[in-house]
Amino acid sequence: MDRRSAGRRSGRGDRPAHERAQRAAAPAGRRHGAEPAAAHHHQPRSRLCAQKKTVEDTRDDLKPDTVFYYADEFNISWHPTLRAMWSPKGQQVMIPTPMHPTRRYGLGAVNWHTGETVVITRPHKRRQEVAELLQALLDRHPDTTVYVAWDNASTHEDEEVEAVLRGAAGRLVLLYLPTYSPWLNPIEMLWRQFRREVTHCELFATVQDLLTATRAFFDRCNGSPDRVRAIIGAHPT
Repeated sequence: MDRRSAGRRSGRGDRPAHERAQRAAAPAGRRHGAEPAAAHHHQPRSRLCAQKKTVEDTRDDLKPDTVFYYADEFNISWHPTLRAMWSPKGQQVMIPTPMHPTRRYGLGAVNWHTGETVVITRPHKRRQEVAELLQALLDRHPDTTVYVAWDNASTHEDEEVEAVLRGAAGRLVLLYLPTYSPWLNPIEMLWRQFRREVTHCELFATVQDLLTATRAFFDRCNGSPDRVRAIIGAHPT
């Protein structure tokens, strides 16, 4: 995928002509994608594979002055997540739960090539928080072009994201993974590891304690980037 394709999304040419014309009239930005948000739930396997390959080809053929992140959001619930546990025969393990479940949200990205993570926690995961994450990535790499691959959630589009794209002046490229295919985003494996280590069968005394444990987990991740790369399936070189 070359830079001449800036301002459009790969794989979206199957839209009706009038829809493509309306999209072309939107503010110019550097977006490449795999499928519009209104895609059907069931896409042919061959099409999913082709769209996945488009993103991976871009990821694996970057120039030295570029970085590639997978990004997504995840829930941070005060209500413990559950998993199977060993217990004495005839006894059931009881996991305490809060009277009033409270939820926070994480918005994060993982650098495919280095294992570096960038994660923010917020009370909401709206478009403005998504834009905040993108800006954090740009600030982390002030002299580098940043590629971000994520899904077609409605919060990944619209004015707030467009504003960050315009402000980046060509340094931000958004790649859209196939709709309804979370298994194609390797960062989901990192969220799974987070739940295993932090929230499974664990009730924290306060929400603040939960958030502190969340930040500590990602601090540990940044201290062991090769481990992160192993978790997401990127083998250290």
